[in-house]
Amino acid sequence: MDFINCVLNWVVLPASLVMLACSWPALRFINTCEWLYKSFYSEDMEDKVVIITGASSGIGEQIAYEYAKRKVNLVLIARREHRLRGIREKARYIGAKQVMIMAADVVKEDDCRRFVNETVSHFGRVDHLVNTASLGHIFYFEEVGDTSVLKHLLDINFWGNVYPTYVALPYIHQSNGRVVVNAAVESWLPLPRMSLYAAAKAALVNFYESLRFEVSGEIGITIATHGWIGSEMGRGKFMQEDGAEMLWKEERELNGTGGPVEDYARRMVSGACRGDEYVKYPSWYDVFLLLYRMFAPGVLNWTLRMLLASPGSRRRSLAGTERPLFEGGSSPPRKLLTFSHLDPQKIQMQKLE
Repeated sequence: MDFINCVLNWVVLPASLVMLACSWPALRFINTCEWLYKSFYSEDMEDKVVIITGASSGIGEQIAYEYAKRKVNLVLIARREHRLRGIREKARYIGAKQVMIMAADVVKEDDCRRFVNETVSHFGRVDHLVNTASLGHIFYFEEVGDTSVLKHLLDINFWGNVYPTYVALPYIHQSNGRVVVNAAVESWLPLPRMSLYAAAKAALVNFYESLRFEVSGEIGITIATHGWIGSEMGRGKFMQEDGAEMLWKEERELNGTGGPVEDYARRMVSGACRGDEYVKYPSWYDVFLLLYRMFAPGVLNWTLRMLLASPGSRRRSLAGTERPLFEGGSSPPRKLLTFSHLDPQKIQMQKLE
């Protein structure tokens, strides 16, 4: 057996690369024809029912507008109901038939069951469930002082997508509908200060990949991944109630360097209506996944270290550490804001202007 594994170690990779090189043009042609066919026969969404979680801002808000253009019935879910009122009116103006808004926490199964049941009671069906609720961070793992914050992070990024799916799945089965999930390139592209976020997104992608096999084509699953999108990094941050800033970002409000949120939302909704299994924005990220992550991980790791390494001593973020911060080689240390006195449930989000 050792001899067989040794031979396969030498043979499988080059043989696979040769086969891939020979079949690549044919595969691209088939994929293009399939894309054209799906675009021509895209799903007619008029009068269908779409639930969108995390709809109070950013990606979720723009997705609501894209579905509204298709004359659907919308159910918008977020913790901040007051933020949903203006979105409801704009969605109606754009073309949505009916728009319901409900305040709910997607981390709580009972809340998820409530908004799904109210949707079915009112409309009688669920056609698309779009999960966009997500929470990111920009701190080093070793800086965390209170590990309950880590649980809060994973709850939102993983269970905040799984619970709505679990509750809505029987109704989506009945309508042969679709689940759409908003993931991120960090699920496979390692970046510093985003370890928990990346781990949760990777778990999320693997969950929906497995679920796709379990439902055996009876419902559709679209996994959308994006890089940095928007125009200004750090616009959305977590704030403690008394105003002490914590360097957290809410992904739905993140505006990083790259393409606009509207383009990503448009591509995401178009892909879901076409029945695409994957939506990637921007698509050139695939090059890193295919060529470097799979075939030359050392090159990718070396490149990231060169691009992301900070000169001099490492400058820490103001997030959850009780260790001293050195601003420079000669600067005196100072204490950092810790999470030890914070209750994650009492943290509110405020949009910084």
